[in-house]
Amino acid sequence: MTRYLTRDRIAILAALAAPLSAAAILLPFRASWSNTNVALLLVVVVVGVSAIGNRVAGALAAVWAAAWFDFFFTLPYYQFTIRSSADVTTAVLLLLTGLAVSQLAARARRLQVVAITDAGYLAQIHETASMSKSARSPDAVADHVKEQLIGLLDLEASRFEYGSLLGHPPRLETDGTVMVGRARWDVEQLGLPGEEIELRTFGNGQYYGRFMLKPEPGSKPSLQARLVAVTLADQAGRAFGAGQTTRSPR
Repeated sequence: MTRYLTRDRIAILAALAAPLSAAAILLPFRASWSNTNVALLLVVVVVGVSAIGNRVAGALAAVWAAAWFDFFFTLPYYQFTIRSSADVTTAVLLLLTGLAVSQLAARARRLQVVAITDAGYLAQIHETASMSKSARSPDAVADHVKEQLIGLLDLEASRFEYGSLLGHPPRLETDGTVMVGRARWDVEQLGLPGEEIELRTFGNGQYYGRFMLKPEPGSKPSLQARLVAVTLADQAGRAFGAGQTTRSPR
C-alpha cells in the first residue's frame, strides 16, 4: 500500500513538473513546428504521467499541459491569453485529448498493460475529439468512428445500431477484452471471433447504441488497438450525450 501511495505522490509531482519541462524543451522549436505537433507531443507527456500514476495525476497533467501550451506557444506569448481562434481550438482539444488518454492510460496501468503512446493512435483520438467539437451532428461522429474502427481493428465492415440490445453477440469490453458469452476470448491466440462483435456506446451514463464489428478472417488487433477503439466509441457516446438529434436506423 505504501509503495502505491509513494508512486502516486511521485506521479502528482510529475504532473506538475513534466508538462512545464516538456514545454521548455520544445520552446526553441516554436518557430518551426506547428502548434498541432506541439500539442500532440504534450499529450504523450500526459500519457507518461498517467502510466506511472493515477487518474488524478493524469487529469492534472492534462490541465497543466494545456496551460503551458497557452503560455509558451500561443500569441501573445508568456501570457495566459489566446488571440487566435485556431489556437483556442488546439488548446481545448489538447485538454480534452489529454484527459481522454490519461483515463485510458490509468486504466491500462490498473490492468498492468502498456499505455497508449503510439503517435498514430494518439492522432486518431485527437482527430475524433476535434470532430466531436465541430460536427453539426453526432451521427457524423459515429460515421467517422466506424471508418476508424475498420482500419484500427482490421475489420471487413462496421456499422452503428441505435436502440435496444438484441441477441448476445461477442462483446468488446471497456478494458479491451473480448467476451463470448461469459468466457473471455483469447484474441492474441485465436484472433477476433468470426461473427459480429458489439462495442457499446454510452454518453452521460445513457446507452445510445453499439458499433457492430465484422472482423476480417485472422484479424488479431493488439490490446492497444482495442483500447483505442473503446476510447473512440466513448467519444462518439459523448457526442450523442452533448447533442439532441433525431435518430434513425443506420
